[in-house]
Amino acid sequence: MYLGRIVAIGMTPAGKAAAMYRVSSRSFPNREAVLNNNQISIMPRAGFEGDLRKNPYITYNCIRLTGEWAVATNGSQTDPIVEKLAMGYPARDAISLSLLAMDYEKDSLDTPRIVAVVGRKVRKGYLGIIRKDALLVREFDLVPGQIRYLSTYEKNRPCDDQVTDGFDGVCAKCAVNYIVDGGIFADFTNPVTSAAAVESGDGYELAVRVI
Repeated sequence: MYLGRIVAIGMTPAGKAAAMYRVSSRSFPNREAVLNNNQISIMPRAGFEGDLRKNPYITYNCIRLTGEWAVATNGSQTDPIVEKLAMGYPARDAISLSLLAMDYEKDSLDTPRIVAVVGRKVRKGYLGIIRKDALLVREFDLVPGQIRYLSTYEKNRPCDDQVTDGFDGVCAKCAVNYIVDGGIFADFTNPVTSAAAVESGDGYELAVRVI
């Protein structure tokens, strides 16, 4: 099944919060997640910089951190969400206001914007999406060993049945692998690259994978 981009929230079996992102693409597969200055960006691979002239939405910060929060998204909405969280906005409001202001992507597919946010202290996670026909944001309890996910296509609403209980990872590297070929994610096609933030000490550990 092709889901497009995927965001996920969850918790390791040891109780560490995790936010994950996976690029799956049929149109622009030549991208990679790049870790730099404690954040992760999606960039064209070397030699494919010209893709930016075809679609301006293919490069953006996909994971950023602020305080207790880790934010993972499929577009430039990452930055305003982080800014609002840093200002003290509740997570639901930071997500909703940013998605409403930016709206879905105005490309040929009207691609939805999707968001995953986790907090180390509140032990909560949030999934949000703005589509052409809806704005949906939900709060979930984080449960050890459990991952909840949301995608741009098919699985494009935050709901109770988009969940898997098989996550046994302990680190960010485990998380970037799991969202590509672990558990239910192995059934989703066209993986390109992935990124993750997993709670570690008083912050988060980051990792990337290029397929």
